[in-house]
Amino acid sequence: MNSNKITILEFPTNLGLRKRDADTEPGVKKLPDWLKKHGFHKRVNAERTLRLEPPAYAMDFDKVTGVRNADKIINYAIEQAKIVSEHLEEDVFQISLGGDCSILIGTAIALKQKGNYGLFFLDGHTDFITSEISQTGGVAGMDLAIVTGNGHDTLTNITGLEPYFEEKNVFCVGNREYDTAYVRPILESGITYFDLKRLQENGFTETAKQFLEMVEINKLDGFFIHLDVDVLNDEIMPAVDCRANDGLTFEAFKELLKPLLLSPKAVGIEITILDPNLDADGTYTKQFIKHFLELVDYGKAKTVNT
Repeated sequence: MNSNKITILEFPTNLGLRKRDADTEPGVKKLPDWLKKHGFHKRVNAERTLRLEPPAYAMDFDKVTGVRNADKIINYAIEQAKIVSEHLEEDVFQISLGGDCSILIGTAIALKQKGNYGLFFLDGHTDFITSEISQTGGVAGMDLAIVTGNGHDTLTNITGLEPYFEEKNVFCVGNREYDTAYVRPILESGITYFDLKRLQENGFTETAKQFLEMVEINKLDGFFIHLDVDVLNDEIMPAVDCRANDGLTFEAFKELLKPLLLSPKAVGIEITILDPNLDADGTYTKQFIKHFLELVDYGKAKTVNT
């Protein structure tokens, strides 16, 4: 972390997801309020909390881009980028609360406008597919592809700054969808890729160390962390839209993130996909908050002591 000062940015959009069934709108837009209800904001003790309300939910399919809600997502990303950029200060760490994974686009735009940044993409999926492969047309499953310049120009080049992240500056970590056709695009990319099995073999601390070495070698201005909570083991975090067996334990999760949060080049992290509708009594949310805030407190303490 670049500071023990924190800004919380709330981006409660669900436009990147399709409905779970004919009548149920994805509940991820409730995440910021849900975390606040369970004490997250109070414990973080942020310097400020800012919020950007999203457009109304829809499932509109755009034939040009091949994705749902393209115009709404683009407009939201532009407004989001303004907020991220205005509060991207050297002595403040940003915690962005989704929402679905499409919120990465706005942050990516803001960082590209500021300089040359890296991305540690921690997710139970690669999100590195284009609309031609997607079965849903949901941007939440294409966000990593979009921010690295893969996909329709309307989304990948919103501000004329494509790509927002260069592939060589990205680690994609934690995927456990091993289908050959699904992983082929990322295997053929310039992204450093650790699926869950390879991550476990390489070691959590070692993987983080290798990412930080890349940040230094490539002389990056900083880096951002994307955290989709579906990277966690399904037994401890089933409140997600696309469940799968296995995943990271909280202990492995913290071992992986601690070195990253110690780095002064870590400018922020986003939390996505946790759906309050799927955690009625908050059991899974409370445990997530506990372990995540242990990481935040760790980063703060180390920042003060150094």
